[in-house]
Amino acid sequence: MKRLRVAVVGAGHLGRIHAKLLGEMPDVELVGIADPVAGARDKVAADCGTTAFADHRELLGRADAAVIATPTRFHHGVAIDFLKIGTPLLIEKPLAADLAQADDLVHVARQHGALLQVGHIERFNPAFLAAAARVHRPRYVEAVRASTYTGRSTDIGVVYDLMIHDIDLLLALVDSPLAGVRALGMAVLGRHEDVAQARLEFTNGCVANLSASRVSYTTAPRRQMQVWSEQGFVAIDFGTRSANAVRPCEAVRRREFDYETLSGDEKAGFKDRLFTELLQVEPLEVETRNALVDELRDFVDSVVANRQPCVTGGQGRDAVAVAEAILHSIQAHAWDNRHSGPVGPLAQPEPNILRGPHWQPTAVPRTGAA
Repeated sequence: MKRLRVAVVGAGHLGRIHAKLLGEMPDVELVGIADPVAGARDKVAADCGTTAFADHRELLGRADAAVIATPTRFHHGVAIDFLKIGTPLLIEKPLAADLAQADDLVHVARQHGALLQVGHIERFNPAFLAAAARVHRPRYVEAVRASTYTGRSTDIGVVYDLMIHDIDLLLALVDSPLAGVRALGMAVLGRHEDVAQARLEFTNGCVANLSASRVSYTTAPRRQMQVWSEQGFVAIDFGTRSANAVRPCEAVRRREFDYETLSGDEKAGFKDRLFTELLQVEPLEVETRNALVDELRDFVDSVVANRQPCVTGGQGRDAVAVAEAILHSIQAHAWDNRHSGPVGPLAQPEPNILRGPHWQPTAVPRTGAA
């Protein structure tokens, strides 16, 4: 059987993991690892039994497909070189540093018939897959991602670093255009926002509140989401890979339950009954799986079968569009309710990511699969 020749560009934290997992796939030949830092590329090459390259362009034509795991600011420049010769790509999230670059990548991929996948790994999280099967017409979504500072992805802020995960999941769940954004953020340790909170409203009436922090005072990262619909809600913990469905009993569903009519004794035992009788909790069956292996497997299988991957370039582009709208709103936020005072995350903005202080959010069109 002919093996698929795959290259990895970027020998940082994620690049090392991608290279290791690809090297363990029996139908894949890891043909090289490219990184400008000699020590990094040489170590990955030695560990994975492949060849190290200083420049990604040395891999053009040597690989049937490639994984781009560079810092975000290099995604566009590196990916374009591969896409222009039709090489299928898996690009780590976010797809690009801004919407213009994301649009260009999707356009060039289509122009040259190259498969383009984006590494939104939470789509493969088994807890999300179990919960998503129970979600119909979400009306309200609440998500939080909080961690301590890792020192990685410092070329972008927390919106592109962490919140982008929940943006992508939200767009996968809510089949409706974005109607408006209200957001704020604060820069703590650098030029980019380290804390962000966003309220997203969709044209079908769904509302989502997303919170993200990479300077959280926490002993363990929090990666949680609740999705409310008419049938109840699902609670997802991405870190523990667990999920629960919570459904109201018939009396609550028909609005026949009234706490104020309960007797004193009934109220005294109310807490014990709440999540047994009134709001019935069902732990969902979650498979034990490695999400990154599944993501890479989807990429390899998509290339071989010439089919669309689970997360297309167009979907990655849509997540970038929403992230950019959130960043615009963060930059426009007036901390004392007047634009003559302090606005934005109190940081020096990136010109290609953050626009002027008077930008107003508008509907963000979605491209669909690409």
